[in-house]
Amino acid sequence: QVQLVESGGGLVQAGGSLRLSCVASGSIDSFDAMGWYRQPPGKQRELVAAITAGGSTNYADSVKGRFTISRDNAKNTVYLQMNSLKPEDTARYYCNADIEPEWSLGDEYDYWGQGTQVTVSS
Repeated sequence: QVQLVESGGGLVQAGGSLRLSCVASGSIDSFDAMGWYRQPPGKQRELVAAITAGGSTNYADSVKGRFTISRDNAKNTVYLQMNSLKPEDTARYYCNADIEPEWSLGDEYDYWGQGTQVTVSS
């Protein structure tokens, strides 16, 4: 069974930094795109940043220049470095990955983690 587990969330003051990690476990053949989404209270989930298997990245306009997504394929891990945090970054952050499980015979499936809470105080 494939699982994504996020860590690194917490409470931080405005202007501070946090680094989120997401580790994939289970019987995995390969990863494709991986990304971070967030869902502020009372709002819809939105894309924060994504990274392809080749390392190309994409960011929401609201986080460009402040957040950096990276991945370590050897460790089955994707990271989100968040700097210059603002109160409006407060949300539950979710990891997402397109994964080819060993049992899938080449098909990819979309997996989500349970999320980690990030709260930025003003």
